[in-house]
Amino acid sequence: MLDATTRFFENLDRRGYEPLLTKTSGTLRFDLNEGPQTRHWLLVIDRGRLRVSQEAREADAVVGTTPELFEDLATGRENGLAALIRGDMTVTGDVRLVVQVERLFPDPPGSREPHRVFHREVY
Repeated sequence: MLDATTRFFENLDRRGYEPLLTKTSGTLRFDLNEGPQTRHWLLVIDRGRLRVSQEAREADAVVGTTPELFEDLATGRENGLAALIRGDMTVTGDVRLVVQVERLFPDPPGSREPHRVFHREVY
């Protein structure tokens, strides 16, 4: 059984293109730190085209957090920007890229934000 984090990244990779990121290009690495071990996920965005791998290479922005918090982000139980403001996540590099990618995370269970509902109906 796949965890929510793996499902999240595999779904992005399978999606291949995200219209919300048409004007975005860059690389974003997520470092999920658990004690001495770190699991890496690299998201490459090229004008909306998405590619995901588990590489530890250099990126335009690097997000550091725990696997537990990322699991909550991937399921919509937690908001990335709120976690960043609280200091539960770190970002080095291009913070604007992180803000743009935050839109790819699911809404909280049971919520119906207007921009997300509109996005689902149009695409």
